[in-house]
Amino acid sequence: MLAGTISRLITCDVYRIEAAEPYPDSYDQTVQRNVREQDADARPAIAGRLPSLDRYDTILLGSPIWNVRPPMIMKTFAEALDFHGRTVVPFTTHVMSRLGTVERDYTASCTGATLAQGLAVRGEEVTKAQAEVQAWLRRLGIGPVT
Repeated sequence: MLAGTISRLITCDVYRIEAAEPYPDSYDQTVQRNVREQDADARPAIAGRLPSLDRYDTILLGSPIWNVRPPMIMKTFAEALDFHGRTVVPFTTHVMSRLGTVERDYTASCTGATLAQGLAVRGEEVTKAQAEVQAWLRRLGIGPVT
């Protein structure tokens, strides 16, 4: 939902990162899988082809925060692509962890990238976050913002 808000405010391409083995619909089962993946330092496979970053200077990289960290599939994604010379702008949804360990994780995984100021929105507030998202995009100079 947050990526949808962003894509309605600025002109951008959207690539949805989906697991080859989909996450369960059940919250509890998803939490259990996430804990197993974090404990194993797993790199879950991504469904479909990865995008080329060749024509992009700035990459907005969004995910939920689970157990204080982005899902491990985000490491799969970040480690598979060449971020050298690009700016990575993280955004997350969370319950109480805000950006969690995103800065540390993406600094390590998005090798060669510059990390910009991220945005964290509480999951239950995403539908009311348009003004917050607009302000964040303007501060970063990403846009034009509608």
